[in-house]
Amino acid sequence: MWLLILGYAAVITTAMWYIGKAKGEDLCLNYLAVILWGATIMFFIDSLFSYLKGEEFIEISAEATTLGFSLLLVTLIVWLFILFIKDPKKVFHKI
Repeated sequence: MWLLILGYAAVITTAMWYIGKAKGEDLCLNYLAVILWGATIMFFIDSLFSYLKGEEFIEISAEATTLGFSLLLVTLIVWLFILFIKDPKKVFHKI
């Protein structure tokens, strides 16, 4: 399930980055998209190897869903840290 959660988040973030880039906005969504795509590819390969060993390709359970949202939360925290450091809107420079 974590593969689906991170995959959907990666697609949505990429679309948001592309739309924001067209409007001239910079919210460092490119970093978030790269992190999410990297995690999605990593978990896809992990799921593929698990499937070749005879396990399910996508595990659908409460634990897998909790893990997926926990991974998404950690990713968002890393992105917020990058956003605060880069400060593209110069919010902290105004203070």
